Amino acid sequence: MKKSFDFSPTSVNQLAQADVARALAEDVGAGDLTAGLIDPTRMACASVLARESAIVCGQAWVQAAILALDPEAQITWYVQDGGHCETNQVVFEVEGRAQALLTAERTALNFLQLLSAVATKTATYVATVAGTRAAIVDTRKTLPGLRLAQKYAVRCGGGTNHRVGLYDAVLIKENHIAAAGGILQVLRQAAAVAADADFVEIEVETLAQLQEALDCGARMVLLDNMPLPTLVEAVRINTAKGNQAILEISGGVTLQGLRALAETGVDRISIGTLTKDVQATDYSMRFEAQP
Repeated sequence: MKKSFDFSPTSVNQLAQADVARALAEDVGAGDLTAGLIDPTRMACASVLARESAIVCGQAWVQAAILALDPEAQITWYVQDGGHCETNQVVFEVEGRAQALLTAERTALNFLQLLSAVATKTATYVATVAGTRAAIVDTRKTLPGLRLAQKYAVRCGGGTNHRVGLYDAVLIKENHIAAAGGILQVLRQAAAVAADADFVEIEVETLAQLQEALDCGARMVLLDNMPLPTLVEAVRINTAKGNQAILEISGGVTLQGLRALAETGVDRISIGTLTKDVQATDYSMRFEAQP
């Protein structure tokens, strides 16, 4: 069974290069007509400023975009991935061929804006649950083709990754339980055919289902759309079982209600909006005037 993406520096760089190759092909096509107006030998220096406070993320993607068009460009970073930048702070400077920088600008900033937005939003949620045992976890509600990039951004914001896709872990939902014939049957099947999965998690909607799942040996349980009093009781039931299972909350999670959810004592809170509903961080590239 294929395992989750490892997010090592080498793997992230390879991911960024693949993402950027697709993005440049989409944007540049047969050539940048406007940048073609510039003398190809002309050099330029540019700075990228954050127009708002943010957690920076996307360094590998920015570098891949610029270096794909000018391998000799020099990029100096002042804020690394996972670092905080203030409004109007210079995040990086670049020196290289003017044509290449102009062509790479939008692709580089698109990645920087999106990934910084995810990291920044994640950091806000992580800060809200600070002091509790709850980890903030992402979901598969990502932009098609950019899942790994967004999950990397979640990590940069201090969050935790859920399964990467359908291939690396098991998440048993209501329809899986119904199709298999019940909680016991589906958990037995998971043990038989998915022994190498990163984890096996089963979703429950009631305390009775939780008790049944625990009695059947469940080690990870998703508590779906339960009200606060029910969540508190779910934690009590699991505690009585020696904290047998990792308990995760999902469904209808908002920033306003997040702290109360975390204080129930659950282990994880998964939030689709970390990657699904993001507002791009505002960055701007400014060229220095050339003689």
